[in-house]
Amino acid sequence: MPNRPASSAQRPLALVTGASAGLGAAFARAYAAKGHDLALVARRAGRLEALARELKDAHGTQSLVIPADLSELDAHIPVLDAIEAEGRHVDVLVNNAGFGIPQSFTTVPWSRQREFLMTLVVTVCGFAHGVIPGMASRGRGSIINIASLAAFSPGVAGNSLYPGAKSLVLKFSQALDAEYRERGIKVTAVCPGFTRTEFGEKAGVQEIMDQAPRMFSQTAEEVARVTIAANEAGRLVFVPGLHNKIAALLMRRLPQGLVRAAIAAGSAKYHLEE
Repeated sequence: MPNRPASSAQRPLALVTGASAGLGAAFARAYAAKGHDLALVARRAGRLEALARELKDAHGTQSLVIPADLSELDAHIPVLDAIEAEGRHVDVLVNNAGFGIPQSFTTVPWSRQREFLMTLVVTVCGFAHGVIPGMASRGRGSIINIASLAAFSPGVAGNSLYPGAKSLVLKFSQALDAEYRERGIKVTAVCPGFTRTEFGEKAGVQEIMDQAPRMFSQTAEEVARVTIAANEAGRLVFVPGLHNKIAALLMRRLPQGLVRAAIAAGSAKYHLEE
């Protein structure tokens, strides 16, 4: 981790998980442009180092590079300890790290499904639990939890745990808002739709996605920019993009049987059995 100059202690610090690519890197760049220092967390140290250099050159901000596997038990603890050891505290938390498992539930080992839950659910809650006391004592702070349009969706074949995990993130964010808004903490659950990132490649469905381009996909930079603005405005549940807002409304208002059938038909090509 780089040494921090004395002046950096005056800048707010944004902790971004899954910062090596996609939405995480976009949030890091957006907060750096706003004058925040960064704590960059992901498994790929080389990418984090490259991003830290980019942000310093572009904005003069300092970054703490903290490689970590967030699928491990209590993975948030050494990350927060590393930040404290540098004499810093977290002003903004972006819980972004995640991945997808497009196969049927028992087609992959339970260990992989457990890693999914640890990364997308348990560690998300762990980071929030770790940073909220300090934010509350200072009377300010921001938490952005990356949910998904899938939070409004019924479960269908493939990605068995994904809708449930994102629904928990959404409801968890609502609970945190109810408990800590009056203490100065702004919590936002952002529910993006298709976003142009490495998610499809990592999940093994990028080739399928490329064969059927999405007219209404958004860039990671667009999602990060409007989400930060929504958080600063105190928005709790935020769906970026008019097309996604319409989709979320339909999923919540139409009969669940109809929604489930439509989503099952649309997602069938992304369900991998091998």
